[in-house]
Amino acid sequence: MKLKKTTSVLLLLLMTFTVMAQNFTDSNLPIVVIETDGGVNIPDEPKVLGTMKIIWHQDGSRNYMSDIDNPELLNYDGRIGIERRGSSSQTMLNKKPYALETREDDDITNRNVSILGMPEENDWVLNSLAFDQTGMRDVLAYELSNRLGQYASRSVYCEVVINGDYKGLYAFMEKIKPDKNRVNIEEMDETCNNYPEVTGGYITKADKTTGGDPIAWTMQGYGGGWWGNSTDFIHHYPKPADITNAQHNYIHGVFTDLAAVANQHNTSITSGIPSVIDIPSFVDFMMIAEYTSNVDVYSLSTFFHKDRLGKLRAGPVWDYNLAFGYDAFGNRSRYDVWQFNNQDNNGPKFWKDLFDTDLFRCYMAKRWFELTEPGQPLNYDFVCNRIDEIDALIAEAIPRDNQRWNQMSQHTQYVNNMKTWLQQRINWLNQHIGAYEGCADVDLPPLVISKIHYHPMDWWNIDGDLFEFIEITNNGDEEVDLTGMYFRELGVTYTFPEHAHIEGHQAVILCSDSLMFTEFYNTTPFGQYTRKLSNKSENLVLADAWGNVIDQVCYSDSLPWPMEADGEGPYLELKDLDSDNSLPENWTTGDDLTGIKEHAGSPLVSLYPNPTHGEVHIMKVDVAKVQVYNTMGQLVKTLGEGNDINLSGLPEGLYFLLVTDKSGDTVVAKITRK
Repeated sequence: MKLKKTTSVLLLLLMTFTVMAQNFTDSNLPIVVIETDGGVNIPDEPKVLGTMKIIWHQDGSRNYMSDIDNPELLNYDGRIGIERRGSSSQTMLNKKPYALETREDDDITNRNVSILGMPEENDWVLNSLAFDQTGMRDVLAYELSNRLGQYASRSVYCEVVINGDYKGLYAFMEKIKPDKNRVNIEEMDETCNNYPEVTGGYITKADKTTGGDPIAWTMQGYGGGWWGNSTDFIHHYPKPADITNAQHNYIHGVFTDLAAVANQHNTSITSGIPSVIDIPSFVDFMMIAEYTSNVDVYSLSTFFHKDRLGKLRAGPVWDYNLAFGYDAFGNRSRYDVWQFNNQDNNGPKFWKDLFDTDLFRCYMAKRWFELTEPGQPLNYDFVCNRIDEIDALIAEAIPRDNQRWNQMSQHTQYVNNMKTWLQQRINWLNQHIGAYEGCADVDLPPLVISKIHYHPMDWWNIDGDLFEFIEITNNGDEEVDLTGMYFRELGVTYTFPEHAHIEGHQAVILCSDSLMFTEFYNTTPFGQYTRKLSNKSENLVLADAWGNVIDQVCYSDSLPWPMEADGEGPYLELKDLDSDNSLPENWTTGDDLTGIKEHAGSPLVSLYPNPTHGEVHIMKVDVAKVQVYNTMGQLVKTLGEGNDINLSGLPEGLYFLLVTDKSGDTVVAKITRK
């Protein structure tokens, strides 16, 4: 009798699913339709092959299942590999989350594509919104992090059908991985075992080991909680199977250093907390964690990343379905606790040690009161408006999802509860975050990003990226100590060493390749940064060791920025050091590199006069041969031995002299013929 009853229930469920799939005809959200090869079920692993079509009317009009064969309305139509993902969300609930890869027709090669307006990649997540009656906690938390300037996975709501079975409301999300549009760190392989390559990039997470990955190391906490007095760390990138011993030892050592300096409350910019971690990312990570009172944060689903020669950074935020006052397994997401110190899933001891460091807590308080101002990302009215907007977006899909799974039956009540709880949480944090008078008015030096050569031309078959540089000018009268100052955003990485300084009204040059810069520009740079400037756009943020912004420029290769700087030879040059260099109209282009003055370094060869009407004297080398190139890289003249040359037969313009001395060494000098 029991078997017969069970069979009847299963048949009834199957019939219900079929009806749901047949009745689902259209949506205000994109529709994701997946068919696995042979209609096989999707396992935990390995990935099974299939096809995916995404119906998306980009003009905002309704999406119809009947459009599935209209290529003009398909955002994606191609092969995928797909598997189930997640821990408790997979094992405890019938509605499953999925991970998928977009692939080429050979079913092997990754296919980098833009999905639903998100940047091109091949690794994606279908978030099932597990345990979340609001259907928005993950989406909202990730959005808030991005609004704070800290990358988190982008997402787009959709409705999903798999093998003809309506699966309900999902969020199509980016998977956390190294990528210029995701976690923008340098990629590594098994050869990156020596300095500086061994210093990054890494993605590490504190988490449980249900995914099968081995524990990399364990760190002690303050005690208590479901997971005991320790936190396990797992290598996310490089993967556990790929990471070498040298790489493991290096990144483990970074966390050991963090624990040591945090335990000592060491605030030295050369040997303390700000020398190990990027303060803004840790402050913002804790801000989102505590604002939402995430019950898993610090000990589970807690990511860190580190770029080559860069500081350790916290994030991206991940797994926020048990937050904003909701906990499916108890009452841990309370409004009146610190999640790093509530005797439950506290995480490693360094989190509380950081908070108990007066200057770090000062910056946390300062950031808190900044972010909760009217119109700011954590302001109550601002967040409630976003909650209402998201709720309106998914309102149509909620009843369909409920009919399928009955997991959001109290959706409206939970949304209202979340807004009520949020006001209580903000009030409590206002009273307990502390004061910030000690870091309110930081004295910042008058340093100005004054030249940017982000897309140099290729020369003599040499990659133009090797000729990049950034000029920073001291626009004041007094000497400035540069110790610990760094570029805060991921991309170009550079930290000024101890005792570095710059005199008043002088400039320093940082470049992508110091040897090539010296050879090509005939002068020595102050330092060499890691990685290359984007040829499109990059946000350059010069900050002090604590992350206070000294100067910031976000250049672009499109109008109204000067277009000639985009691969045509010239660099971006600020017209006036006293102007606002965040505005494109205050920039022009320059190409007179012989006019760079008063920066660290001295010329290897001198030309006089420069500019010249024709006659030129070459100083500091014993000349054997001179080759003259125009700005197109074409050889236009070759001259023999001697330090006096004549360019009078050449048209007016800019030229490069490749000077060979009698020992066979070469140097490049730039000269203007007028």
